[in-house]
Amino acid sequence: MDNIPLSLLLDGATGSELLRRGMPAGACTERWVLEHPQVLQELQRAYVEAGANVVLAPTFGANAARLEEQGISGKVAEYNARLVELSRQAVEGKALVAGDLGPTGRSIPPFGDFSFEMLVAVYTEQAMALELAGVDLFVVETAVSMPEARAAMLAVRSVSDKPVLVSFTCDDEGRTSSGTDVLAALIVMQGMGASAFGLNCGEGPQVVLEQLRRLTPYATIPLLAKPSAGLPRMEGGKAVYPVSPEELAGFVPALAEAGVRVFGGCCGAGPEHLAALRKAVDQVDFSAFPPVEHDPDVIPCASETEARFITPDVDVGEGIECSSDLMEDILEAEEESPQGALKIEIMEEDDLLLFAEHQYVIKDALCLSTDVPELLEGALRAFQGRAFWDGTEELDDDFLEEMRGRYGLILL
Repeated sequence: MDNIPLSLLLDGATGSELLRRGMPAGACTERWVLEHPQVLQELQRAYVEAGANVVLAPTFGANAARLEEQGISGKVAEYNARLVELSRQAVEGKALVAGDLGPTGRSIPPFGDFSFEMLVAVYTEQAMALELAGVDLFVVETAVSMPEARAAMLAVRSVSDKPVLVSFTCDDEGRTSSGTDVLAALIVMQGMGASAFGLNCGEGPQVVLEQLRRLTPYATIPLLAKPSAGLPRMEGGKAVYPVSPEELAGFVPALAEAGVRVFGGCCGAGPEHLAALRKAVDQVDFSAFPPVEHDPDVIPCASETEARFITPDVDVGEGIECSSDLMEDILEAEEESPQGALKIEIMEEDDLLLFAEHQYVIKDALCLSTDVPELLEGALRAFQGRAFWDGTEELDDDFLEEMRGRYGLILL
């Protein structure tokens, strides 16, 4: 990560700790924090004292979609600026302040009525507000869907060149609630320029470790682990988390071996957990875990939900033309494809609209074919995975490099 040390310790939980300190359940966190700033600042000072290098500003839900659900309209810029300033005052220059972008809770068709461009617009408004507020880096966290994570990445990159850490949350099989395999998410996010990728929240450190180990062979960027302190149980009307500070810190060596360089805690992990993590991280010799060597003949691709692997000489066969039967054509081609890859031809605007409508059914590695730059970018923007380009059509090399940097296009 640019200008970032070998390892980082992020802060711990915000929401569960604010609840423990008096925030009512169901309250709008952002509004409550602005009404009770001293509670947040005391918590963040405790995290800095415990050794956190980065504190997340409490802007998790400070996007227009979430704020409007709370009856707050037209205050994205104001809320983000005020919340970042509270964190900056709390850390007093002793830690970096990250702009925190959480889920909007909205889905794109066919699973919802929020278009992808609407998602990009929501995140761009918040990212711009955070950039103007002077955050040191961005964290896209608790992501559960590829469209939201991609929209957030595109939004941040449109307003800033600061580091972006991306963190998904998943079950014990590595799937998000929207069905995305976190390995596919890694492939897409690192292709789009994430500075680190990992997992937060979830069922606890053991699940996070097991899933990150799946990612290690394919990660070309540092991994991130910010697990919860386990699943809570209610005792006396209060949530009690089962994983102690010592137990959480005990996972640090194994996480470091798996490639984790960004540590932290999520729900239930308070300042005591952070202090234990700090001690454990300081004892790790990261030079003992050199980067994993990657086989150049194994090229990771991804759809919205699945990871796929191709070779440089992959044969995609005859391209699929976009028509009213596109969905059936995709499903048939994937059933018959021996190499797990297919090619879709985008030759005119109507093709692009059909592709955008049906791209969600794609599971195999995707090769996009067109000789029109604008159509290729449109298809890359609409495709919620990471596609490749086999060079059978001629396009300007500089343009293709731009697409590689922005959308993670793989150039064979």
